[in-house]
Amino acid sequence: MTDDATADVVRGYLLTIASRLQQRVDQISFTICTALVAEIPELCGEDRTFEMLDAGVAANLDTIFQALLHDTPVNQTAVPELATDFARRLARHGVPVNTLVRAYRLGQRQMTEQLFTELHSLQIEPTMQVAVIEAITTFVFEYVDWVSQHLVGAHETEHVQMLEHQNSIRTMRVRDLLSDDTAVAVDTASAAIDYPLHLQHLALIVWHAVDDDLAQLQRFTDGLAAAVGASARPLFAAVDRAGAWIWLPFGSAPGELTAQIRDYTNAQPESLNIAMGALGSGVQGFRRSHRQALRAREAALAAERRPQASRRVLVAATDPAVMAAALLSTGIGEVRGWVSDVLGDLTSATEDDAVLRETLRVFLHRGSTHEAAARELNVSFNDLRSRVERAVARRGRPIEDRAEVELALFVCHWYGSAVLRPA
Repeated sequence: MTDDATADVVRGYLLTIASRLQQRVDQISFTICTALVAEIPELCGEDRTFEMLDAGVAANLDTIFQALLHDTPVNQTAVPELATDFARRLARHGVPVNTLVRAYRLGQRQMTEQLFTELHSLQIEPTMQVAVIEAITTFVFEYVDWVSQHLVGAHETEHVQMLEHQNSIRTMRVRDLLSDDTAVAVDTASAAIDYPLHLQHLALIVWHAVDDDLAQLQRFTDGLAAAVGASARPLFAAVDRAGAWIWLPFGSAPGELTAQIRDYTNAQPESLNIAMGALGSGVQGFRRSHRQALRAREAALAAERRPQASRRVLVAATDPAVMAAALLSTGIGEVRGWVSDVLGDLTSATEDDAVLRETLRVFLHRGSTHEAAARELNVSFNDLRSRVERAVARRGRPIEDRAEVELALFVCHWYGSAVLRPA
């Protein structure tokens, strides 16, 4: 038999098999879907019903059989819209793209078994049977490869759009939270941004020198949170295509956190820029740490304009002199906000707080030596100690950031009411 004659016979068998199977599309689709869900349960869940999966599989089967019946090349077949819709639905529900690819590979195996079953029911001599099997498997493989490429693209596009939409909503809510200085319902606000505001927070500003993939920043954030032992998922709020605001939550204050972040960042292949705030508690700490990170970033960017500056920015608000440098280029309103962040209620413009501020300023200036500070202020040792304790209590947290506190107290001493809260 000539090659042309063999091809005609093979073609005839393919038409017979495709015609028979097309009459049982619904039955075959149900069988394949049942097997798929048994292997990959996440294909069905919430609004991803079995019926939707079945409709997509049936559309693929019908496309295959129509192509075989009309001898249509795989690359000229239309990807079923029902299958594309289901791929997008998987993306919207966070089902990874590799799950979609695996489903098509398993479906390919199930489909091939159905074709072979039908083939064996025909009386075909062995040599011709091999040729038919080869033609069938080649076509099914090419179709699955062809449709998978399109559906993976649809899935990834939908996933990116979903992330951008979620980030847009989250960023809007975060901006509202940052701009509102009034008290908030912590549980309600935490649920709105999917982040535990009652914990301690370290804010970071992360950005690229040029626009890049936000998904890369998200992966970096997740890896960083795991590396430093964050107590919950970090909060990621994209501000543009090149940067994001990030908060890392902690149940208790970790040691050497800034150094850990530097070490992790330096070990990554990506050249990312990072500005860090200081650890803060609750909603006010959430806001304050972010403001500190913004100020540290501004100081670093100002330094980056110098020719000798390093290309990578990796700076923390707790670094020596960073806040002083940041304040040099700001107005009095920004200085007032920073002083309030550092000193808390101690910035109140009352006579009592003025005495406590001056006492604490002299005490720190004298190297935390009670005797020297008491002599300068002309008070007793016990009075000095009591005032220092009251000053720290008014501030609301221990003095672990001595350089900042000393600078803030000096600013209050120099500018007076211009940087204080009204009494």
